Amino acid sequence: MFTYTTSGTCSRQIVFEVDENNKIHNLKFIGGCNGNLQGVGRLCEGKDIDEIETLLSGVICRNGTSCPDQLSKAIAAYKKTK
Repeated sequence: MFTYTTSGTCSRQIVFEVDENNKIHNLKFIGGCNGNLQGVGRLCEGKDIDEIETLLSGVICRNGTSCPDQLSKAIAAYKKTK
């Protein structure tokens, strides 16, 4: 399980797992808009992390970022650990 502490969003953390095929699983946002973020988690389930990172990078809500944008940053941070 990888944990990322967010910045500039209502959510405080993002946690997820990545399998041997580079697919994301068990994505959860801690804090934030529960319904919307459950939806993001379900939409991302089983998707390639490179695809998700590219797709969500730059999605802006307020403070120059958003929960989806923070997920793209979390994936980039995860990839640096591998």
